[in-house]
Amino acid sequence: MSTQRATLNNGITVITVENPTADIISGRLFLKAGGRWELRENAGISHLLAAVMTKGTIHLSSVEIAEKIESVGAVLGADASTDYFSVGFKTVTEDFREIFQLVGEITRSPSFPSEEVELEQYLTIQNLRSQQERPFNVAFKQLREAMYGEHPYGTSILGTEETVEKLGRDDLQHYHQTFFRPDNLVISLSGRIKHDEAIAIVTDVFGDWQIPNTPLPELIIPLVTSQPTSNKTPQDSQQAIVMLGYLTPSVRKEKDYTVLKLLNTYLGNGLSSRLFVELREKRGLAYDVSAFYPTRLDTSQFVVYMGTAPENTAIALEGLHQEVKRLGEVFLTPEDLQGAKNKLLGQYALGKQTNSEIAQMLGWYETIEVGIDFDTQFQEAIVDVTLEQALETAQRYFGGDPYISLVGPEAFIEAIN
Repeated sequence: MSTQRATLNNGITVITVENPTADIISGRLFLKAGGRWELRENAGISHLLAAVMTKGTIHLSSVEIAEKIESVGAVLGADASTDYFSVGFKTVTEDFREIFQLVGEITRSPSFPSEEVELEQYLTIQNLRSQQERPFNVAFKQLREAMYGEHPYGTSILGTEETVEKLGRDDLQHYHQTFFRPDNLVISLSGRIKHDEAIAIVTDVFGDWQIPNTPLPELIIPLVTSQPTSNKTPQDSQQAIVMLGYLTPSVRKEKDYTVLKLLNTYLGNGLSSRLFVELREKRGLAYDVSAFYPTRLDTSQFVVYMGTAPENTAIALEGLHQEVKRLGEVFLTPEDLQGAKNKLLGQYALGKQTNSEIAQMLGWYETIEVGIDFDTQFQEAIVDVTLEQALETAQRYFGGDPYISLVGPEAFIEAIN
């Protein structure tokens, strides 16, 4: 596969991966927008925009857009995430030009029909309300708010009921006009297409899009500082959720990021992970136990959690805490370290098999400013992690008290100091 990158005269970055194995082209259009660029008062606007931008353009209705996509068996949709906004599609090579022209129209000229905006507002609010009934979602919301405070990461990508209710068509149009511009756009294509042909089609669809005279808004992000707290929400549920969180570095701090990704794999990834074996298999504490460390542009979070019988809440909390602390107290064995490397690199390879996955990954890397070479650099860095690095990194990030979030029957969670 041949990977190339170019920048058009109007600032659009184009990445192409020529992959002739299947007669398919997948693409992702990434913009630096999403949750990180939202204000507290308009939280959820990116998600709402993603939900309605495919429901009509200046020239096409929602039905006409759907017919164009379905008539050739293509797939097209928009998505808002914490650190980016994307429009994705997949089509057979023969229909690429036609579908890409539709993508261009949806990206540049959405009409935001009022009835579609109101429907998606209603659906989003229903989603937010349903999450309040799920112990895991309640625990994670509680943890996220405690760890991030006023930082945009402290709010769900869905927003809140209060902010979503206030959003309107004018807000969506203003947000679109602010962030949807050629100098804020990365287009990533993978499939049976040559770089020169891709550049010609992208130029045909987007080449006349001019950079506005106004600069992109200056991003003022609140500083995140570690002030661990313990938070509890009583809920009459069948199980208790125990969740611990540690503030950890962004993807830009590449050395620590790589080691923490490896520690996350060792500790909480899959049925052979340390947490699963020790706390579920050997001690029978967990219905569900895992860990996650998301890739973020700003300060990230390393989270371990367990679903357990309410009467085991205290011992589950102690068990999770001890397993994380142990990473900074005891060297991993060479076999454990190598096993984690093999698992992580294997899963990484499996995650970029399809054209859609390749377009997603490379476009995302470009958007979060680590560049497309990060694909190779990350894998090489994983191979080079030493036992000493793993211990030292764990000591720096897991040496202090964690943020704690508990959800479950009141009698069991309130008894914990």
